Amino acid sequence: MIIKLKNKDIEIPVKKLSIFGKFNGLMFSRREKAAPLIFEFKKPTKTIFHSLFCFFPFLIIWLDKENNVLDSRICKPFMLKITTTKPFTKVIEIPV
Repeated sequence: MIIKLKNKDIEIPVKKLSIFGKFNGLMFSRREKAAPLIFEFKKPTKTIFHSLFCFFPFLIIWLDKENNVLDSRICKPFMLKITTTKPFTKVIEIPV
């Protein structure tokens, strides 16, 4: 997947999630085997994420429908609320 950040294209190899994969994300994964994941939504949303049962930090990137970066944040394990103020259509979680 190619995302756009400050007029630069950045390629990130992501694993597309099934409907069931969206419930788990990086939870219960091992850092060594965890792959970058993409969550896709049909309409712009402000869904709240968490990092419960994720035992390593990860980078979360919120994207619009054209893959422009809206916001990003490093998330620590066991955070209850991870959110952005801007509506988004895609989210990428990258293990760090």
